[in-house]
Amino acid sequence: MTEDPRTTGTGDAAPPRPAASLVLLRDAGGIEVLLLERSVDDTILAGAHVFPGGKLDREDADDEVLARLDADPAALHAQLGEPELDAREAAALHVAALREAFEETGVLMACGVDAAMVERARALHREGYGWGELMDALDLRLDVALMRPWSRWVTPKVPTMMRKRFDTRFFIARLPEGQVPEPDPREAVAARWMGPRDALQRYWSGEIDMAAPQIMTLAHLARFADVDAAMRDAATRRPPVIRPEPIETPTGRIICYPGDPSHPVPERAMPGPTRLLFEKNRFRPETGFEAWFD
Repeated sequence: MTEDPRTTGTGDAAPPRPAASLVLLRDAGGIEVLLLERSVDDTILAGAHVFPGGKLDREDADDEVLARLDADPAALHAQLGEPELDAREAAALHVAALREAFEETGVLMACGVDAAMVERARALHREGYGWGELMDALDLRLDVALMRPWSRWVTPKVPTMMRKRFDTRFFIARLPEGQVPEPDPREAVAARWMGPRDALQRYWSGEIDMAAPQIMTLAHLARFADVDAAMRDAATRRPPVIRPEPIETPTGRIICYPGDPSHPVPERAMPGPTRLLFEKNRFRPETGFEAWFD
């Protein structure tokens, strides 16, 4: 997510809002990623292709909701790798990712559900049931074993694309067997499965729009042959924290990432280019398309 140019009286940017995003994956002759096309009337990333996600809601940390997790909050805290959080906060971020995925795509990451149960859950959502009410009505347990923390993106104080700042935890998850995403028309106009490289090619050619976190996540996922490989990788490392550093140059704005000479963190956080040039509302590596995969 990107940042908010609004400032406080002291000149500091507004603090980023906690958020979570679920990157849904499937195997289809290679790894594919679900991307939602936002409405052009949306207030956040209008018209862009994004992963399901949104800000943390207060209800995500309710005792009744956390009790529906099929995992110990302490274990979720450990795998998130953020000691500054407590176990409740870490568990709530997992809940937020699952809730947003359901609200935006109808994909229900719950234990032992079949097609009829998924359709019943979608119907209750359309009727206006809240997340906690829905889980109570259907006696659901959220299957967090299907997901893994992937990365954390904190938007900078200097604006690039949009006005709001987010501190977003990205999770990856395999699409549950038998479920077909159906985007909520209030959230997206279409849901599309794309191979990571194909999505980046479409972005490069101007067919679709995306924000930098989605772009860099796709460049990372392009390195995996299948979903199992990506899930194994996520399980063996601490999710990197990525705080982009925008700098102004004679050739335009450059967005720097950990490992770049102009970024304060010397160690790389992810594969791919360590800097992107932003011009004409597009992000691109300075050395061309193939730099996504170097």
